[in-house]
Amino acid sequence: MINEDIIDAMVRMAKDAMQKAHAPYSGRKVGACVLASDGTLYGGCNVENASYGLTCCAERVAIFKAIADSKREFDAIAVVADTDEPCVPCGACCQVMAEFKIRDVIMANTKGDIEVADLMDLAPCATGKARNFQEA
Repeated sequence: MINEDIIDAMVRMAKDAMQKAHAPYSGRKVGACVLASDGTLYGGCNVENASYGLTCCAERVAIFKAIADSKREFDAIAVVADTDEPCVPCGACCQVMAEFKIRDVIMANTKGDIEVADLMDLAPCATGKARNFQEA
């Protein structure tokens, strides 16, 4: 489990990334931060498109940014939005998290509410080579 200082740093970076979001259709800006196993943090924001299927969520942007920087191992991800409850990742993002064995999911909102969940509780049917986390 990651410590509180790392959680706070990740939520702060996700909030900063949220401000850069391109969300003209939903009006819902979302930010994320992924923690690579070497300690590097990568922020990402949602990028919407008029053809909604081409939209990319903040979580995937952060993960893809890290992958583009040659990272392949991750310890946690944080997601933040201006919502009543902590922001929960969508199924597509959970599937990408499963692919890269990201177990700790930090869900937060801009009010300061934070919850940490195990990915398998959020997406018990996620598939791919990372399905069996016990082998990790």
